[in-house]
Amino acid sequence: MSLQSVRAYFAHHAPDIEVVELGTSTATVALAAEALGVEHGQIAKTLSLRVGEEVILLVTRGDARLDNRKYKQHFGVKARMLDAAQVEEATGHPVGGVCPFGLVRPLSVYCDVSLKSFSVVFPAGGAPNAAVRIEPGHLASLVGAQWVDVV
Repeated sequence: MSLQSVRAYFAHHAPDIEVVELGTSTATVALAAEALGVEHGQIAKTLSLRVGEEVILLVTRGDARLDNRKYKQHFGVKARMLDAAQVEEATGHPVGGVCPFGLVRPLSVYCDVSLKSFSVVFPAGGAPNAAVRIEPGHLASLVGAQWVDVV
């Protein structure tokens, strides 16, 4: 269902973007980079976090780590990741396939400025073996993301 919801999202919002299914897992940054033949940084990982009672998605470059001080300064709370069951419930996507497209319900999405280091990035496509090729600015505009600096 998740892969289909992402495909449906792009069919409606950006029919020029293709969701690619690969014959191997892309569930981690390292696996995705190897399967796609790109740098680890070009993998756009989507983190699911809780800010108070709200679930947010934060998309960062694959080789980046959250800077706890910057995160708390921006969001006003310590970073709290969701567990796998909570992630799937909140997004409709399994861990390893989480992306800001085709969500089961609207969530606030933030893109870290670290993505702007690349002309093209590769977020997951709703399944642990699917990915999307997209420009960072296009990604952010499609999902109504706010740019932040938290890595």
